[in-house]
Amino acid sequence: MSTPPERDAYRQAGVDIDAGEAVVQGIREHVESTRTPGVIGGIGGFGGLFTLGGRFRDPVLVSGTDGVGTKLLVAQRIGRHDSIGVDLVAMCVNDVIVCGAEPLFFLDYFATGVLSPDVTVQVVAGIAEGCRQAGCALIGGETAEMPGMYGPGHYDLAGFCLGAVERDALLDGSRIQVGDALVGLPSSGVHSNGYSLVRKLVDGLDWAQDHGLGQPLADALLAPTRIYVRDCNRLRADFDLRGLCHITGGGFPGNIPRVLPDGTGVILDAGSWPVPPLFDLLQRLGDLSPREMQRTFNNGLGMIAILPADQAAAAAAAVGGFVVGRVVPAAEAGPDRVAVR
Repeated sequence: MSTPPERDAYRQAGVDIDAGEAVVQGIREHVESTRTPGVIGGIGGFGGLFTLGGRFRDPVLVSGTDGVGTKLLVAQRIGRHDSIGVDLVAMCVNDVIVCGAEPLFFLDYFATGVLSPDVTVQVVAGIAEGCRQAGCALIGGETAEMPGMYGPGHYDLAGFCLGAVERDALLDGSRIQVGDALVGLPSSGVHSNGYSLVRKLVDGLDWAQDHGLGQPLADALLAPTRIYVRDCNRLRADFDLRGLCHITGGGFPGNIPRVLPDGTGVILDAGSWPVPPLFDLLQRLGDLSPREMQRTFNNGLGMIAILPADQAAAAAAAVGGFVVGRVVPAAEAGPDRVAVR
């Protein structure tokens, strides 16, 4: 008498444990490629282990968490998943380094309705690439298969980064003063903010055409967020760096005042940095005012460093940036504390 095949009730409910195991095997080499001296153990444990190992005298731990927003829908529409993980890492580590911290390790969360091992491995490979660029270790994560929660082909991402900085080297903006200069570091495009508006504006266009961008629109839309860890480390090491600002959602007025002391503002000099053509295309498509552009996008500057004016030109040259403005009394900058003139 033959034995009936074993029923897999969980798979019939929509969750494939074997697919999850395939993902673990597929990402193993990518995770291992990010290993740093502080990592203890390997993939597969219930928690990621990391030791500071006496690297800091008086460490302050700095944490950051973020996602990629609706840029995910662009990746899913195009069917290209190998760079969206870089975006995830960038959005977290670029926030952590603003405090002067060294990113130590990263954790990711990947959620989908039906697990595709191939897609998941591509995403995690991108996360590993972002970690290598940032010099941090990918020490853990979670893959969640939740049928009924997400539509076919859809997935969501979240990331978490922990960094550390010596207490006496913490960048809190308190030393910023009127007369300091702003050095802008170029962005690689829209990065990972404003895509709800971006998708609306480009929806009727052929994404395979370049529309004057010098590359297909799809490539411009999916350009991974630039990771600024190495550049910021150089600025900290070689100059009197007084503040850093990651330009994310909210643009210039939504982010620059977050690092400024009370009573100060900034004036950005229009035309002092190159604006990638994608921003010009978006502005034309949406008939967006300069203020709308400044409140929504990074407009070509993904990170802004603040340091003494006599060091600005050398600092800009060291990181391929531009001297883009100066710190002024708040009243001179207007109600937003940020003016572009």
